[in-house]
Amino acid sequence: MQRRVPVRRPLTSLSPCRSLALGQQYSSLGSQPILCGSIPGLVPKQLRFCRNYIEIMPSVAEGVKLGIQECQHQFRGRRWNCTTIKDNLAIFGPVLDKATRESAFVHAIASAGVAFAVTRSCAEGTSTMCGCDSHHKGPPGEGWKWGGCSEDAEFGVLVSREFADARENRPDARSAMNRHNNEAGRSTILDHMHLRCKCHGLSGSCEVKTCWWAQPDFRLLGDYLKDKYDSASEMVVEKHRESRGWVETLRVKYNFFKHPTERDLVYYEGSPNFCEPNPETGSFGTRDRACNVSSHGIEGCDLLCCGRGHNTRTEKRKEKCHCIFHWCCYVSCQECVRVYDVHTCK
Repeated sequence: MQRRVPVRRPLTSLSPCRSLALGQQYSSLGSQPILCGSIPGLVPKQLRFCRNYIEIMPSVAEGVKLGIQECQHQFRGRRWNCTTIKDNLAIFGPVLDKATRESAFVHAIASAGVAFAVTRSCAEGTSTMCGCDSHHKGPPGEGWKWGGCSEDAEFGVLVSREFADARENRPDARSAMNRHNNEAGRSTILDHMHLRCKCHGLSGSCEVKTCWWAQPDFRLLGDYLKDKYDSASEMVVEKHRESRGWVETLRVKYNFFKHPTERDLVYYEGSPNFCEPNPETGSFGTRDRACNVSSHGIEGCDLLCCGRGHNTRTEKRKEKCHCIFHWCCYVSCQECVRVYDVHTCK
């Protein structure tokens, strides 16, 4: 089914996580007045956007926060676990300074987060400049009709593109990489839009069913982009002379591998091993990180601890137990103390 972007006032421009210029410290923008000039790191185009479209800024900040939280979930068992630094404009530290897989994922998930949050906010009616998407072409399907509020993902993607790509206007390889990964992140939303339906009728008979376009759960997008991180394509930098001067582009490093599509993540610098603390790379090391002693994967003690071994201690935890349902209608539970083995890297 074809869809088109509704005509609206043109957006100026926004930005990404250093790139994004909106860290966790701005995740509460929706609950307090916004002073655009007090947000550090905004380039002039972003500042102009903030002042002209201030009602969207809480959604932009919420999207960045959503992307950070999803990054930390996806990498919770990895040597680099998407650690953030408080009170620092570069919220991931120096990790994003290199053109690594980690940088590729952060740009993709943050761009997707902004598009997702803006789209959801529009559908919830919190902004006067956007709303539901009513531009569907074609008749409804058999047994259902259009209804509800279809989420306008194209508008969310448009805002995210203006936001995340604002800094990426240089003719160098890093800007080309960031633009590509930003777009790959946004594309996951459009690729996973689906019909969500609700039944109407007596006793749930579903005599009438109304459906609307909806975004997927953000966790599904995170899972998808994590798979793209694992299969990211390594590139090499090429320089070309053009009328505007030297321009850097990216070319796939190994021609015998499948060339990356616009949905794939790309990078051109290797990642540090993140085993030991290193302020230059932004690595915090894995010392004292909890590990899974029974796993042979990256979250297992052998790999996560980088061969240094692990310590084991016992830990008592209070939990609800022996729960009983009482008619009608409540549950009563006892409190039990259970002992667990906790394994941490040396």
